[in-house]
Amino acid sequence: MVQVYTIASGKGGTGKTTVTANLGPMLAQYGKKTCILDADVGMANLGLILGLENLPVTLHEVLGGRAAVKDAIYDGPLGVKVVPSGLSLQGFQNSNPDRLRDVMNDIVNDFDVLLIDAPAGISRDGVIPLTVADGVILVVNPEISSIVDALKTKILTETVGGRVEGAILNRVTTSNGEMSRAQMEKLLGVRIIGIIPEDPNVRRASAGRLPIVVKYPSSTASRAFRRISANLAGIESPAEEPDTPAREGFVDRLARALFRGKR
Repeated sequence: MVQVYTIASGKGGTGKTTVTANLGPMLAQYGKKTCILDADVGMANLGLILGLENLPVTLHEVLGGRAAVKDAIYDGPLGVKVVPSGLSLQGFQNSNPDRLRDVMNDIVNDFDVLLIDAPAGISRDGVIPLTVADGVILVVNPEISSIVDALKTKILTETVGGRVEGAILNRVTTSNGEMSRAQMEKLLGVRIIGIIPEDPNVRRASAGRLPIVVKYPSSTASRAFRRISANLAGIESPAEEPDTPAREGFVDRLARALFRGKR
């Protein structure tokens, strides 16, 4: 049975689309028939990261009722299939997000895994991907604003009847890696699926219109993406590197700021 995951974030700039663009190809390489659907129809850039732009048919045309979804499925890196959204404002204006569930139903039987790249933030367009997935995966940066927004997205997901599968902590450096996995899980109330370190090769790969797992497969971020993908695929993965030791006091201060000291 197909597994549908929506990749979501509470704010833009967390690396949500980059995470999606790297998990998809790795899942395909691990033998899972995988499709990525770019549901961020207003601010779509998944196609740019994957080298898919200026296409004749995109999700815009499908949501506008002018094309079938099978005509908007393209070959991506490492065998992943991609349904990109278009880049034009007119295409976005002519799209009907309410058709997303029908679009998903038309393709789920053809795949083992469907990844939905959701719009960032809390909006009507962003709610639909939260409700159609088997699980929502939050992409969070280790900073207060991102964590607070992720908590809001978690609450919204649960309010509309969705389920949060877990969170991916992205762009972790030695300076902001104060929070251990256990501390972040306690703060967010969900399990941490994986931790992706800050890696300058991510930007270099994106500039070359390739996921980092393809362009720089031995990089630190690529190794993290492989571990997370293996986890989602249900196969044995390389051992996790130990988390950066936490600096005493940070999580307690953050928890007091968010919850006024209530445990």
